[in-house]
Amino acid sequence: MMDSMGMMSGGGMMMWGMGLIGLLILVVLVLSAAALIKYLFFTRRGGDRD
Repeated sequence: MMDSMGMMSGGGMMMWGMGLIGLLILVVLVLSAAALIKYLFFTRRGGDRD
């Protein structure tokens, strides 16, 4: 029982770290998609004004 608890805490830190990395990757992907959409939709209108 004590051994499994020790493994749980060690594995928990690893899982937390992987979850944090996954969350950061997700944020980067969402921001990249938003930037791409903004670029595609707003550059056409900006070209008309110039």
